[in-house]
Amino acid sequence: MLISNLGYPRIGRGRTLKRLLEAYWQGEMDEAGLLDGARRLEEDHWRQQARLGVDLVPVGDFSLYDHVLDTAVTFDLVPERFKCLASDLAVYFAAARGLPNVKACALKKWFDTNYHYIVPEWEKSPALAANLPLQAYRRARDVLGDRAKPVVLGPFTFVKLSKKRPHLRRALDELAPLYGRLLLALEAAGATWVQVDEPWLVRDVTEEEMECLAAVYRRITRDLGGLKIMLQTYFGAPDRYASLAALPVHGLGLDFVRGGRENLANLERYGFPRDKHLGAGIVDGRNIWRTNLRQALALVQKLLSYVPEDRLWLQPSCSLMHLPVTTAGESHLPPALHGALAFADERLAELYVLARAVREGEGAVVAELAASDRARRALEELDGRAVPAVRARVAALSEADFDRAVPFEVRRRRQADRLALPPFPTTTIGSFPQTSEVRRARARRRRGEWSEEQYQAFIRSQIAEWIRLQEELGLDVLVHGEFERNDMVEYFAARLRGYAVTADGWVQSYGSRCVKPPILYGDVYRDTPLTLAEAVYAQSLTPRPVKAILTGPVTMVNWSFVREDLPLDQIAYQVALAVRDEIADLEKAGLPIVQVDEPAIREGLPLRTEERASYLSWAVRAFRLATAGVRPETQVHTHMCYSEFGDIIEAIEALDADVISIEAARGGDALALFKRRAYPRDVGPGVFDVHSPHAPDVEEMAQVIREALKLFPAERLWVNPDCGLKTRQKEEAVTALARMVEAARRLRAEHTAG
Repeated sequence: MLISNLGYPRIGRGRTLKRLLEAYWQGEMDEAGLLDGARRLEEDHWRQQARLGVDLVPVGDFSLYDHVLDTAVTFDLVPERFKCLASDLAVYFAAARGLPNVKACALKKWFDTNYHYIVPEWEKSPALAANLPLQAYRRARDVLGDRAKPVVLGPFTFVKLSKKRPHLRRALDELAPLYGRLLLALEAAGATWVQVDEPWLVRDVTEEEMECLAAVYRRITRDLGGLKIMLQTYFGAPDRYASLAALPVHGLGLDFVRGGRENLANLERYGFPRDKHLGAGIVDGRNIWRTNLRQALALVQKLLSYVPEDRLWLQPSCSLMHLPVTTAGESHLPPALHGALAFADERLAELYVLARAVREGEGAVVAELAASDRARRALEELDGRAVPAVRARVAALSEADFDRAVPFEVRRRRQADRLALPPFPTTTIGSFPQTSEVRRARARRRRGEWSEEQYQAFIRSQIAEWIRLQEELGLDVLVHGEFERNDMVEYFAARLRGYAVTADGWVQSYGSRCVKPPILYGDVYRDTPLTLAEAVYAQSLTPRPVKAILTGPVTMVNWSFVREDLPLDQIAYQVALAVRDEIADLEKAGLPIVQVDEPAIREGLPLRTEERASYLSWAVRAFRLATAGVRPETQVHTHMCYSEFGDIIEAIEALDADVISIEAARGGDALALFKRRAYPRDVGPGVFDVHSPHAPDVEEMAQVIREALKLFPAERLWVNPDCGLKTRQKEEAVTALARMVEAARRLRAEHTAG
């Protein structure tokens, strides 16, 4: 029995990769320096996994930006609009980040995670241009020897993630010989196993699609000799297990954490092929709670009734890229909470304990099993785990708590009278650049070099500066800029009871962008205002309306590491009530607009269609619970970015927000959706991509709104960026906003003339 890992956090402890990338992008490091630093980081990760007892170490899961983009590079599917650049690396980053007047490739969520991938574009037939898995494997052989296991994104999933592609069958026909050559090259280099990731197989798969999948795997394995394929699924149970089990591959990887019940039922019904290895995902690659080792060991023993020990691999449920590296730096947490956590390194250590228990008997791991039991008991007894008043408040909710008092059209008239905005009103999503000066101020307070009074004075100076800038630029609805917030979820979590925040729990979101998901361990409530002081101060500086910005309850839940002992709807309602209390205070203080951001509603959508209605029901109700208590003249906005709105358009309508702002500038299909289904409320389609350092010109921004005018009346359109501006430099943000305001003025003139 072997221990296999599926993927390791790329960003590194201390966010090493982030620092390398940003030094390169800012011209402080040349290409050779970036590549050398990245290789050393990758090799350190290989060695660490080997030290933790991993027998099959993933190779090729590391990426300078995104593994889907790496696959597009491998098959020469980077769009031609970037090929004007001098180096392959420049082309690579241009596809991810864009160029002046050239849009980056679209950015979408990786299944139901908070990781974003770069969407491949099929402008031509693919070709094997750069065998990146082979390059990584050759380096890894020198470090790992026979432990190196290449990882490749599978052809079926790659095609399904792509845009502008041919029909599935034709696309797979074009890819099949290329994958065949790629695998043969790995075999010639000495690889014995290759992990081929096909997570799309846990979604709804039609019979025709399954036939296409079977055909491509017959072709790519036809000429292989000694190289074996582990077909890896994760994020749930595969839709067509029996058909997958019959494929001409040598192993099948299954997720027994998120898809455990269904996968076990499939094993009971169909058995497991005698000629294949089972890669059993038995520790959680998505959440951070320590594994119940006794339950996991019982699961392993059950699996051994279907597959012999020498054909069983113990694995995480998915790549560990969705976890921080290690809990070693989290000693500031309460001991009971710290002891209940397992990040990536601790997950691999758990696999080693389970493997020892099988190889040597339970007696060899008595101490580890006892420690697991103690940790779980201590978590349940932790102060704040259960708060009777919070649970009573949720239990007492009535249907009236989820509904606005008057319908939208009545609210809209009252809000228009109160706000007196021009046509095509301009605003931003909320955050302004988190400059080095802002980060230094935060660090000074953290180190005790600044008092709380000094820090708050600095924050107020930033708010005042940007209120003035927004007025000078001509924005209609202003924001305070969120300078006090390190992250849209972590900031609020640090001020709510029932949450804890980590010191070094970084997880990659995309490229160099990292987040620290907070830990939701107890019952959630608000005992102090969250952002009231900053919003009220901003409004005191200007006669123009200021929009208060809050993170919504569904995003707070989906972007946290969440407790597993309560139903998600109950957890979300607790958070929603805390947000509702904050909104009530903002409204009392005179703020006319409240924006409750919910970029993660689509992200949490179950991958199987049959499971979605239940999720959307409680997600919509949680948002409405947070926002339904306001007066009709208070305008409620929400923001969603990088989502496939077609899956949730009815739920978006059911949120009953007065204004929704959406991503529309990076090649997404949000506006195309509204061609098929009218939306009855106000909309702000993003007119520029905040993740690119290059702002489009005025006319390009205006054209986004002209396209929207084909779908919405002018009086229901807002003008705003795609998302917040925290990752941009000040000069970039000011330039983009100035062009955005000018685009709105141009549209007003056209509208008046028309």
